[in-house]
Amino acid sequence: MLTKRIIPCLDVKEGRVVKGIQFVGLRDAGDPVELAKKYCQEGADELVFLDISASHEGRKTMIDVIERTAAHITIPFTVGGGINSIEDMKQILRAGADKISLNTAAVLNPRLIQEGASFFGSQCIVVAIDAKQTGPSTWEVFTHGGRKATGLNVLDWAREVERLGAGELLLTSMDDDGEKSGFGLELTSLVSTTVGIPVIASGGAGHVEHFVDVLTVGKADAALAASIFHYEKTSITAVKKFVMTKGVPVRYEGETAIREAEI
Repeated sequence: MLTKRIIPCLDVKEGRVVKGIQFVGLRDAGDPVELAKKYCQEGADELVFLDISASHEGRKTMIDVIERTAAHITIPFTVGGGINSIEDMKQILRAGADKISLNTAAVLNPRLIQEGASFFGSQCIVVAIDAKQTGPSTWEVFTHGGRKATGLNVLDWAREVERLGAGELLLTSMDDDGEKSGFGLELTSLVSTTVGIPVIASGGAGHVEHFVDVLTVGKADAALAASIFHYEKTSITAVKKFVMTKGVPVRYEGETAIREAEI
């Protein structure tokens, strides 16, 4: 079994980390640079930075915050929000990001996925999908920070994104986001078994057991969370130690050696 990843997410608005429930009711969660440093020290496998209001407000991702964050971490760093062109991608990567996350722009201009993958490599292009359930085993893609319905079926869009060259999916269950009652396991499992590229599950983490569920039942390659880490309900270290005891392989540098992918 391949090593699973635990990834904290920094949803940033006006230079501050925020978190809400189902994409609304945002409240302050701290300084992005300080939180990034903390998570890196705790052993996070990667970090995701999303300027959540960039596309909605029509402005560019905050380059200065990205630069300051990148300067203090040594783990892969994904940045998304307001990225609409190859030139935008270049600026983000020059600022210190390792990967680009596309969401609204990918739906409005799917060719951008293909162009980005061709220019920078598929491993650099992450497509974020915000999914809301609209019927039994049916989810719709939403854009603009969860504000706009697209009419796109999530599974159809996931297949198309893979075909266009995306190297990874960041899948958020809007129905579970911030609820702390667990990840959307049916949604995650369906998408994970539909595509051949890695799927990062997001939305709903409230307890360490939820990470085990989404990495096993949900078949996700990585689990992303925000509130549970920002408000110190648990830590990256505690999550990794727990999932290890349940037989989920993770990278961990603690007092107990953990096998990485059975080696």
